Amino acid sequence: MHNEEIVHHLYHAGFQTGNYADTILHVHQNTYRLHAIVLSRSPLLAHLMSTSPQSGAQRVIYIQLEHEPEVTQEGFAIALGYLYSSVSLSLIRPDNARGVLAAGCLLGGMDELCGYAYDACRQSINVETINEWLEFIDTIPSSPDGSITPELSLTSVFGHFAQRLRDDVFHFLVVTLPNALEINSSESDPSQGHTGRDTLLRVFSLVPFDMFKSAVESRAFEIGSDQTRFKFAKDVIEMRKKGIARGHGAEETVVLAFGGGHPGGSAVHVTRKIRKRPLWKVNS
Repeated sequence: MHNEEIVHHLYHAGFQTGNYADTILHVHQNTYRLHAIVLSRSPLLAHLMSTSPQSGAQRVIYIQLEHEPEVTQEGFAIALGYLYSSVSLSLIRPDNARGVLAAGCLLGGMDELCGYAYDACRQSINVETINEWLEFIDTIPSSPDGSITPELSLTSVFGHFAQRLRDDVFHFLVVTLPNALEINSSESDPSQGHTGRDTLLRVFSLVPFDMFKSAVESRAFEIGSDQTRFKFAKDVIEMRKKGIARGHGAEETVVLAFGGGHPGGSAVHVTRKIRKRPLWKVNS
C-alpha cells in the first residue's frame, strides 16, 4: 500500500504536474517538466542527459522525431508516463497502441509496456483495420525469404516487433480471415460464401506482392481445392491489375502445376516478371 502511494504521488505530482522538476524535455513541440532520476530508467534519455550540456539549475534535452513518424504525440506521452507509473498501461487502446509501441521501443527499458502495446496491436488486426496494417507492413523492407532486412526504414524503430507484426498480419490473411468468412466450408455451396469470397478478394487485392505470393502458396491457406485456390488467385490478380499492381511495370501471373506440385509444396504458384519494353526499329 505504501509503495502504491509513492508511485501515485510520483505520477501525479511528478509527471502530470511537474513539481520540483530538474529536467526540461522538448519533443513534438511539447515541453515536459520532468525528473532526471526517473528519466534515467530509459537508456535513450539517460544518454541524452549525460551528453547534453547543463546550464543553470535545470537540464534541457531535445528529442527530434522528424524521421520517426510512427512515434505519435499520444504514444510518446504514454511511454513517458510509464517511466513514473505502470498506470500508463491503462491508457493503451487499439487505436494508439502502435504509437505507444514505437515510443516504448525508442525510449528503451520498457518491456512490459511494449508487450502490452504489441498485444493490443495484434488484437486490433481485423477486417476493418487490415488495409491500414497492409500499408504498415508494406513499409517494412524484407528479403526474399520473408525475413526483415537490416536496412533502415520508417518502421525500424520497432526492432523485432516489426517481424512479429508482419507475421501476425500474414496469419490473419492466411488462417484467421478465411475461417471467419467460412470460405472453406462454402465450397460445396458457392452461393453461401459469395459475400465472404468477395471480401477475401478485396483484401488480397491490396496485399503487397511478396506477402500475396506467400499467402496464396501457403499450405495453411485452406480455401478449398487447388483448383479453387488457383481460381481465387487468378481473380485477385485481375483486380490487382487495376489497383496495387497498376503502373509497376511488372506482370503478375498464377499457374497450377500438374500433379499437385512438388511433395509438401503448393500446386499453385504466383510469379511476377518485369515487362519488356518494346524495341523500336529506326530506319536510316
